[in-house]
Amino acid sequence: MAGNPVRPHSVESPGRAVVSSIGRVTAYVFLIAFAVAIIYPLLWMALNGFKSNAELFGDPWGLPKTWRFENFGKAWNLGVVRYLMNSVIVAGASVVTTILFSSMAAYALTRHRVPFAGAITVLLLGGMMLAPTVALIPLFRLLQTIGIFDTYWALIVLYTAFRIPFTVFLIRAYMVTLSREIEDAAIVDGASRWQTFWLVIMPLSRPIIVSAALLQALFSWNEFVFALVFINDTDLKTLPVGLLAMQGRVLSDWPVLFAALTMAAIPMIVLFLAGQRQFIRGLSEGFGK
Repeated sequence: MAGNPVRPHSVESPGRAVVSSIGRVTAYVFLIAFAVAIIYPLLWMALNGFKSNAELFGDPWGLPKTWRFENFGKAWNLGVVRYLMNSVIVAGASVVTTILFSSMAAYALTRHRVPFAGAITVLLLGGMMLAPTVALIPLFRLLQTIGIFDTYWALIVLYTAFRIPFTVFLIRAYMVTLSREIEDAAIVDGASRWQTFWLVIMPLSRPIIVSAALLQALFSWNEFVFALVFINDTDLKTLPVGLLAMQGRVLSDWPVLFAALTMAAIPMIVLFLAGQRQFIRGLSEGFGK
């Protein structure tokens, strides 16, 4: 009885192993350099927030000789807390509205026979190419006409409207990969389309929902042009515009300004660190399939 032929074990050639090692080392060096380029400016900003003006200009790259926590207290009293709360309100509301409308639109485009679905998708892609600054004058008149100019709603509506195309495209790319079997089982058990959407599709889409929410929060938190043009009331200014106005009040007290910038950056850093696993999973599973 003839035995099965023995297949020789594949042995990686020395040249290929060297190339593979060089590739890994190059990738690690690139990632470390990229991390330093991102983290170091943040640390520099935070550390300079604890210095005096003399220390800042005398030794901008060194550690503070005396940790001046009062700089953060001054920044807080100069209005950072008000700007921070305004940004939380605007960003939080825009995240909720954008995710709600975008997820429903994505579900309809992937699970229902929507008339002109192809044209709607193309229209959404076209909305991603529209630069918000070209619409400043029409939007100025529109917001005044409907009575929401110089209110939170002016920014919430605009942030939602301009980010829905991208968010729909993002969530739709993920929902296309979801199996229909669980959804069909829920419908067979008597669940309505609305219940299926909330109790089945949304939990399954949690990674991409978290990813889209983080991207929307980051956009709303850092957006400057709309917040500058459509908000005149000082008590309603968000962090980017508020910090610009605060710069004129602190004059040459740069450590206080660095302290304010540090306080403005902390919420987004914490939010991203809390949701980074879902963020990476959502993007990789959505666009990787």
